[in-house]
Amino acid sequence: MVPEFITFKKFDDPALAQALIDLLEENGIEYQTEEGAFSFDPTFAASPELSTEYRVKISPDDFTRATQLLNASEAEDIKHADKDYYLFSFTDAELMEILEKADEWSSFDHQLARKLLADRGVDISDQKLAEINQNRIDELKKPESTRSEWVFIGYVLAVIGGVPGIFIGWMLASFKKTLPTGEKVFVYREVDRKHGKNILYISIVIIVIAVTYRVIREMTM
Repeated sequence: MVPEFITFKKFDDPALAQALIDLLEENGIEYQTEEGAFSFDPTFAASPELSTEYRVKISPDDFTRATQLLNASEAEDIKHADKDYYLFSFTDAELMEILEKADEWSSFDHQLARKLLADRGVDISDQKLAEINQNRIDELKKPESTRSEWVFIGYVLAVIGGVPGIFIGWMLASFKKTLPTGEKVFVYREVDRKHGKNILYISIVIIVIAVTYRVIREMTM
């Protein structure tokens, strides 16, 4: 069975992507690469990006090992971090936030934040860090609540247009996010996913009715 490859890291700099690829190759981890525009945000919360996004994909089973290798590769680099590097001006609370949201930061920043805290007398043990990471995973697993106006717009588009409704309905019902562990979970709450399914089904019915009506009309003309 061919293993599934999902996005492990995203970069806007091809050099950073290549560095990760080199690390994976050195350690015998299979990967795939993908290049394209920045991913569409189904919540419509972010502004469109014009930059190119470089995605490195690996098997979910390799996520933990790849993360450990990435952290180990940065261990020596943080010892030589330039004192002008922006993390040196962070408060203890800001550095702790980096540890608490490791998925939003680079491996280098995460490890440097831990070192800087230790240098300041705030030593984070491996056990404590594991607890922090687990709390973050539990937080990321919680489904998001979509804005009610987008659900309403989805229903309207389903009734009047069909095709746009299919897209919105599918996104609400099926869209998933990948956790740092490689696990995939649904993005939206069960109630929003039910709305998504309703929008999807209504859209399909409207399209079938519209196509049937057009065919019958053409045949009777």
